[in-house]
Amino acid sequence: MRINIDMKKLVVILILLCAAGAAAWFIYREVPAGPEQEAVLYGNVDLRQVDLAFLISERIDSVLVDEGDTVTAGQKLATLETVRLEQAADEARQTAEAARQNYLRVKNGPRREEIAQARANVESAQATLNNAALRSKRLVALAESKSISRQEADDAVASQQVASANLDVAQKQLELLLAGSRVEDIAQALAQYNQAKANLTIREQNLKDAVLYAPSDAVVRNRILEKGDMASPQKPVYNLSLTHTKWVRAYLTESQLGKVKPGFSATVHNDSFPGTDFKGTVGFISSVAEFTPKNVETPDLRTALVYEVRIIVDDPDNRLRLGAPATVTIPLDQESGRPAPEHSRP
Repeated sequence: MRINIDMKKLVVILILLCAAGAAAWFIYREVPAGPEQEAVLYGNVDLRQVDLAFLISERIDSVLVDEGDTVTAGQKLATLETVRLEQAADEARQTAEAARQNYLRVKNGPRREEIAQARANVESAQATLNNAALRSKRLVALAESKSISRQEADDAVASQQVASANLDVAQKQLELLLAGSRVEDIAQALAQYNQAKANLTIREQNLKDAVLYAPSDAVVRNRILEKGDMASPQKPVYNLSLTHTKWVRAYLTESQLGKVKPGFSATVHNDSFPGTDFKGTVGFISSVAEFTPKNVETPDLRTALVYEVRIIVDDPDNRLRLGAPATVTIPLDQESGRPAPEHSRP
C-alpha cells in the first residue's frame, strides 16, 4: 500500500513538472531573441617598428643604448668616427672661400691701379709711335737724297708700323679694363662659388649625420651593430618599437561588418593584466575579405571569410607588448558616422 502511495506522488510530481515546462514554452515561444549587444573580437597587439641606420658610411665610434632601453625623441643613440669627415669639411670650406674670392674679383672688375697702368701704357705707346714717325720721315728724306741706304729708311718705316700696332694693342687693353668683366664671366664665377658652397653644405651635413638620434619615443628591440663595425645606410644599427601608436589587429565576421563603424569606442583586455580595461577606438576597417589568419584565437571557423579591423589602443604606460593576444569588446549600440581618429591608419 505504501508503494502505491509513493508511485502516486511521483506521478503527480512528473505531471506538475511537465505542466510547468509546457507553460514556460507557451509563455516564451513568441518572444524573439534580443539583438546582439556587443561584438567580441580576438587579435594581437601590433605597433610600428623602425630599422634605424646612419645616412653615411663610416666606422661606428660609440653605441649608447641597449636592448630593452626606453628612448625619447631626439635622444642620441650612436655616433660615428669624424676625423675624415672633419677633414673633408675643412677642405670644402677652403674651396668655397677660394671660389668666393674669385667671384668677387670677377664681379668687381679691374682695380683703379690696373686702369691707370693701362692708360700709362697707351701714353708710352703713343710716344714711341711719335718718335718712330719722326725718325722714319727723316730717314726717308735722307734716302731720297742718297745720303743713306734705302734699307735704313725701310727699317725706320717698319719701326713706325710696329709702334702703331703696339699703340693699338695698348688702347684695346685699356678699353677692356674700362668695360669691366663680361656678364658670362661673372655668371660662371658665381656658379662655381655656388657649387663650392653646395659641396660644403654636404660635407657639413655629413658631420651632423655622424650622430644617430631616436626619431620618436620608442623601445630598443634589437642592437644590431657595435663599436668598430662599419655602418652604412643599408645596415641598421637598431631596431626600435615605437610606443606612441598601438593597435590590435582583429577580424570582423560578415555579420559583424555592418554593425561596427570607424570611430566606435572599444575595450581591450589582455591576459597579462586581468581586470584592466584598455580604452580603444575602431580605426581602419578593410574593404576586402580574407580568410581568418591561423594565429587568431577565435571560436569561429578559421576558414570563414573575415575583414581586418584595427582598434587603436590607449596605452600611456606602455604595458602592452608586440604580438600579445588581446580580446576586444565593441558595444554595438553606438552612433554611426563618427569620424575615425587621425591615427586610425597605423
